[in-house]
Amino acid sequence: MPDLTPELLLHGYSIGIFPMAEHRDDPEIFWVDPRRRGVFPLDGFHISRSLSRAMRRTRFTITTNTAFNDVVTGCADRADTWINAEIFSLYAQLHALGHAHALEVWEDDMLVGGVYGVTLGRAFFGESMFSRRDNASKIALACLVDRLNRGGFTLFDTQFLTPHLASLGAQEITRAAYHARLEMALMKTADFTAPAAASPQEVVQRMTQMS
Repeated sequence: MPDLTPELLLHGYSIGIFPMAEHRDDPEIFWVDPRRRGVFPLDGFHISRSLSRAMRRTRFTITTNTAFNDVVTGCADRADTWINAEIFSLYAQLHALGHAHALEVWEDDMLVGGVYGVTLGRAFFGESMFSRRDNASKIALACLVDRLNRGGFTLFDTQFLTPHLASLGAQEITRAAYHARLEMALMKTADFTAPAAASPQEVVQRMTQMS
């Protein structure tokens, strides 16, 4: 693989592939094009009664792009991670260029969860998330879906479908169906940063009113 640059990375996303490493100590990066792709229907986030109750009662606060590197660090802080030093650097560069964003979950002044990803056109490519408190990742995803909806996005790519994501409404589609959705999403633009900040309480109220 030629040396990866932020521009080459964005080109990869535009044609439906994304980079990974086997583990943090492996310098080799390879492109992935899954046969079946995980996506989050932006009108299909599932809020269970327990999650709704947790969001109404939580003391968590939500920010965006205030601790991008810390979120990536949190995502890489596990025994088995694909985020090596070069991938970390590339996403930090994409963030500086306005193409990578983070949503952070705080408990007082402590970062307890978050999610980050790449934006291109009306597509958001979710890269990784982490959680250090009960429900932090679920609340992060709910707030992220709300932000993507309000920002004009039409595609939320989760790359793979996990049981955790499936329980919240994510689905698996074929590679061909994914590429068709991606092509449509790249025709127009969206804005991750435009929507006003929203608390978990505001998000759950908006989502339950729409369901």
